[in-house]
Amino acid sequence: MATNLSSSDLTTLRETARRLRRYIIEMTTAAGSGHPSSSLSAIDIMTALYFGGILRYDPQRPDWPDRDRFILSKGHAAPALYAVLAEAGYFPVEQLMTLRRIGSPLEGHPNMRRLPGVEASTGSLGQGLSIGIGHAFAGRMDGRTYRVYVMLGDGECDEGQVWEAAMCARHYRLGNLTAIVDHNKAQQSGLVKDVMNHMPLAEKWRVFGWHVQEIDGHDMRQILDALAVARGVTDGPSVIVAHTIKGKGVSFVEADWTFHGRALSPEQAKRALEELGWS
Repeated sequence: MATNLSSSDLTTLRETARRLRRYIIEMTTAAGSGHPSSSLSAIDIMTALYFGGILRYDPQRPDWPDRDRFILSKGHAAPALYAVLAEAGYFPVEQLMTLRRIGSPLEGHPNMRRLPGVEASTGSLGQGLSIGIGHAFAGRMDGRTYRVYVMLGDGECDEGQVWEAAMCARHYRLGNLTAIVDHNKAQQSGLVKDVMNHMPLAEKWRVFGWHVQEIDGHDMRQILDALAVARGVTDGPSVIVAHTIKGKGVSFVEADWTFHGRALSPEQAKRALEELGWS
């Protein structure tokens, strides 16, 4: 199964992702904190989900029962989620600049009780897939056709709960559940291969009984085609292992994994925006 988007549609999506990268840089720099590089690695995938005709949602009805669910298990990449939700119309884009301010609903990690469009309060790594299983079970029990998408980090896959959830989802054949691993090869304290080497990652999901696809997580066509294939899998859970680059789009952030948990300075942000074509 492949998507039918034209070249101009793909160009529009890539331009949307470029704009969202700008939002990520600007809001984290204004806050003086956050996780810019983890957000930049994930934003192409999230752009495809929300604006590529994959996810069913209505920003005017954030509690619409038949909406598809997207859960950002790697909650530290909240700036990417906030950028997407603002672009989709859940709240004004101008509100992005209140990230991490006292009283702002744009907290350091997503809080479903404070911001429309957030499906789960995440940040304690390893828990999002289990939450997604709950949503998927609820959909099955209620006879609803929505799908559940959960984005995990590759470093997050160090957590044992991820693999307990993987076993559970396969055991109960949750065909309405898709996991996406943002496989950017680095985490808070170093490179994934040095902290806890769990390669080959795709093969591990395969032996747990999931339908597995492995893609370039920055190739919009590959992302959309993989999401379309996953949507057609109904006999069990599906996972997309997306090879990405931490800090994608900004050369000096790509080269330095320590930007995982620190914002760019105003001078660095200016340079980053110039690289992204926002002079």
